[in-house]
Amino acid sequence: MHPTPPLTPHSTFLSTTAPASPRTPATPGFYLRTRPHGFAAHVCASPQNLFAVRQLARVELLAQGIEDDAVDSAQLVLSELVGNSVRAYGDYVPLVVEVYVTAYGVAVNVHDPDPGALPRRRSTPLDSAEAEAGRGLGLVDLLAPGWHVRRSAIGKQVRCRVPAESGWN
Repeated sequence: MHPTPPLTPHSTFLSTTAPASPRTPATPGFYLRTRPHGFAAHVCASPQNLFAVRQLARVELLAQGIEDDAVDSAQLVLSELVGNSVRAYGDYVPLVVEVYVTAYGVAVNVHDPDPGALPRRRSTPLDSAEAEAGRGLGLVDLLAPGWHVRRSAIGKQVRCRVPAESGWN
């Protein structure tokens, strides 16, 4: 079975006049580019754009035959990585979010513009009732073991693989 790619085959600039849907968010600061088995979204980080990217990831991954649990995990990893970038650099930081299916699972990559500031794991236990923050990278460790950071042409890229089986393997 070969799924039909759910995204349009052309790069699309999504302006405020575009029809609203998970595939075409009507939000300024959102450029969508398709790639094999997924997408790359160039966004200015905002709650609206995070919501749109999460919805787009869900639609795309389900269309690629990924199971619901793995889709939920990929969405959580995506949210944690984008949230870390916003906490480090502020609202509307320019990011590139890539989500695509590989033979090894779901790739979730987030690029931000600062090659120097690296994500740090905190010592907050995941089950701590007192902690209000600091669990994000612990969750990423659980959901995408082996994640890593590399410098890129635009800053740095946090690269994750969420274990999953695709419907096209």
